Amino acid sequence: MSKLYFESYQSINTLLKTLQYSSAYVLVDQNTKLHCYPLIAPFLPSHKLIEIKAGEVNKSIDSCIRIWEALSNDHADRQGLIINLGGGVITDIGGFCASTYKRGVQFINIPTTLLAQVDASAGGKTGIDFQQYKNQIGVFSEPEFVLIDNSFHRTLSNREKRSGFSEMLKHGLIADKDHWEALTHLDYEKIDLDTIKKSVAIKQAVVENDPTEKGHRKILNFGHTIGHAIESTLLGTENALLHGEAIAFGMLSEAFIAVKLNLLEEASFQQIQQVVEKYYGKLQIEKALRNKVLRLCKQDKKNNNGFIQMSLLTAIGSATYNITVNENLINEAIDAHL
Repeated sequence: MSKLYFESYQSINTLLKTLQYSSAYVLVDQNTKLHCYPLIAPFLPSHKLIEIKAGEVNKSIDSCIRIWEALSNDHADRQGLIINLGGGVITDIGGFCASTYKRGVQFINIPTTLLAQVDASAGGKTGIDFQQYKNQIGVFSEPEFVLIDNSFHRTLSNREKRSGFSEMLKHGLIADKDHWEALTHLDYEKIDLDTIKKSVAIKQAVVENDPTEKGHRKILNFGHTIGHAIESTLLGTENALLHGEAIAFGMLSEAFIAVKLNLLEEASFQQIQQVVEKYYGKLQIEKALRNKVLRLCKQDKKNNNGFIQMSLLTAIGSATYNITVNENLINEAIDAHL
């Protein structure tokens, strides 16, 4: 597992001295270049900047080509280092490009969004989207370390903070009831570092026991089968959702399914519904798009032998995985919240 540092970004140069590398490259998008890079640049060693376009729609092979070309044109060798400065798109695609360039160079993650800090930057998953399917192409590859500093939050909109908050809620729902209950009384606009540490620790404990997702780690995918499908369906439309927003609605739909399968008590579902609607409101998606959501669910990576499989709750604070769910039940769950 990679090391996690909950420190000021001003310590980055000291941390980098623990690594041996021939050249350094900082990967940003136009947003982190504008808002985050100026904060940390004075504390970085000599480096070159690589920029891609922002947004989930640019988590693509075209952006990979841009990154690989920049590295190749600069004659970057296998001892190079890529510093991923940004949200989940940057850490996912940066880790993937680092892991495939010359069969692998070192990389570190400096997540600048709440979502990336509690989810995407840690755990060793890297990848890109392909043909509207989320994270369809990727590899497991650990960064040398992850530096988490919540002072970057001042560069975020409240909506972006809310997006990250949903993954923290998920950590509580699948593994820690006390964490869930504490979060439901918090203001997502003012999440402190200790609360972030708690959420990351929950994820890390799951990952350490199953680093390549052969079994128990799958519980981290709760809410993601339907959530990813909703996110991809609405991508590029006027009702497009941020990742965490889509996952919030995915968790609600999949909690509904857990009740229907007699895995979760109705009272627990009602509590989850109250919290999701408190923070995220109602899902805005046309019923006509339901078939597309279902089609994308059929492409989920957890599926097996043509059967849709989900990670579902058995209680608030506990989850299971590899539960086969039929199409009619998915449609019922989506319709229940439209």
